[in-house]
Amino acid sequence: MPIKKFKPVSPGSRFHVGNKFDELTGDKPEKSLLAPIKRTGGRNGTGKMTVRQRGGGHKRRYRIIDFRRNNDGVQAEVKTIEYDPNRTAFIALVEYTDGTKSYILAPQGLKVGDKLMSGEGAEPTVGNTLFLGDVPLGSPIHAIELQPGKGAAMARSAGTNGILMGKEGRFVSVKLPSGEVRRILKTCRATIGATSNPDHGLTVAGKAGRNRWAGRRPRVRGVAMNPVDHPMGGGEGRASGGHPRSRTGIMAKGQKTRSVKKASNKMIITRRKTKNKK
Repeated sequence: MPIKKFKPVSPGSRFHVGNKFDELTGDKPEKSLLAPIKRTGGRNGTGKMTVRQRGGGHKRRYRIIDFRRNNDGVQAEVKTIEYDPNRTAFIALVEYTDGTKSYILAPQGLKVGDKLMSGEGAEPTVGNTLFLGDVPLGSPIHAIELQPGKGAAMARSAGTNGILMGKEGRFVSVKLPSGEVRRILKTCRATIGATSNPDHGLTVAGKAGRNRWAGRRPRVRGVAMNPVDHPMGGGEGRASGGHPRSRTGIMAKGQKTRSVKKASNKMIITRRKTKNKK
């Protein structure tokens, strides 16, 4: 298992479950592929807080990821597998034969020295990027485009992948990690394999301070607020305050929030699995 449980030498380490990071080979990022990150603290351009529980945290630099993988016909070699503080999956530094370097999302099983290719003629092996029309049926894929040339949009987080279910006309049907089956144009690209770091969901912070390092501030429960502050606030004693919902009134237990007028609804064959069948 690539996770480890820490000895309870302190209250913060008693329940801490961390990642071993055995797959990582590089400790310093490529300087030419770094960019600054402007920290917002959850505020928009006018200074209004639009996202709560955001602020502080360790300083980060953005790793410029190649989500398009459109350097067709040029072979690339994997140089390092690295940690990215801005995402849950690991990233890989690749160098093309023409001398250019770029970061890509690292799939499971990718190792230093592996050769990668993208575009027409690429083999359907782990790490190669193909057009969906060229991917064999039943193949696990990640970093899936929804619009040709726009870049990967789906199945990018740690340990996720879609499955190519079928091909019909200009479209293919892909089963996404949520269980939704969706039609996507054959000219969109996807990368073979599942994303790395599949045990990310098994980690346990162990203490509040580790969340503060990540830039997450404390969260106040709605039932602990007053009625003016939250729909579930108020009440005498320990009243729980009615149906669970957000501060803006959106139900938290299965209410559908997707617009029925959304243009892409016609691309969905089967909706995602939900516990509430209503």
